[in-house]
Amino acid sequence: MEHIAALLLIVGCSGNMAECRELPAPTPVYETFEECEAERPLSMRELENEAQQVMATCVYVDPALVYDDAVLEWDITDDGKLTATLEPVTSFAVARNEHGRPASTLMK
Repeated sequence: MEHIAALLLIVGCSGNMAECRELPAPTPVYETFEECEAERPLSMRELENEAQQVMATCVYVDPALVYDDAVLEWDITDDGKLTATLEPVTSFAVARNEHGRPASTLMK
């Protein structure tokens, strides 16, 4: 089993940033955070025609945690920056995300 240290999240948005959606990353997982950061600009260029605004970030995966189920939560800040975290799922998180955060992705 390969060790995953980072996930590449790519998001495409409308010109006014009112509507955003995840875009499929060409390579979504990396063995080092540095590899992810190095590939991020290339991956963004590959998807630049998918939306008016394309943003990407590498999300650190803590190797000490077991991610049988995890939630990738992301948001666009008021200053237009893409932020994301990977959190282990708890029964509370599943209920909250099913009803309150349509931008989150449930990973299994």
